[in-house]
Amino acid sequence: MDKGATESDPEWIAALRARDRAAFTQLVERYHAGMMSLARSLVGDAAADVVQDSWISAFRALPDFRGHSSLKTWLLRITANRAISHLRSRGVAAGESAPDGAPLDQRFDESGRWGQPPFPWSLDTPDALLASAELRETIARTVDALPPLQRSVLRLREAEGLDRDEICKILDISTSNLHVLLHRARVRLWRAIEAYQRSGDDAQV
Repeated sequence: MDKGATESDPEWIAALRARDRAAFTQLVERYHAGMMSLARSLVGDAAADVVQDSWISAFRALPDFRGHSSLKTWLLRITANRAISHLRSRGVAAGESAPDGAPLDQRFDESGRWGQPPFPWSLDTPDALLASAELRETIARTVDALPPLQRSVLRLREAEGLDRDEICKILDISTSNLHVLLHRARVRLWRAIEAYQRSGDDAQV
């Protein structure tokens, strides 16, 4: 199997549907890391088990794959389903379900742009601010403390760069729910950054 095969390559898709081992190995090499990232955002240390189960499910379902979504979206949807099932089996809620029309924090408008700017940074640029190891730890702790769905939406949007329609398909949520979850995650992250910056400014007084 050509290692350069893409999702638009009909021979590769046909090989996957036929459960060709070489094609499946290529699939794993290409998408495993993204599946692990999503699983970690939902179930933490149980991610490896969830992804293993997801690959088993994907291998069994490959003959029925019809290309209505990209392979990446399809695999991430399987991963999300397995992860959420894992949470439910342990009595853990994946996160709040935001009703249509739920109010958003006024710092962001519906497009994700600032309604109110963040607390002024004392360093010259955002890059300089993010160079702080202590701040990176603060950001990591804040992201880890988010409810699973907020954390997953933030990761898929900001780290993976997926569009909103893809994220809704993967997590099986409405567009309005996505907007609220993403806004809440961003607000909590920026509040942590502001708190960090304020503590640094206070220390300089």
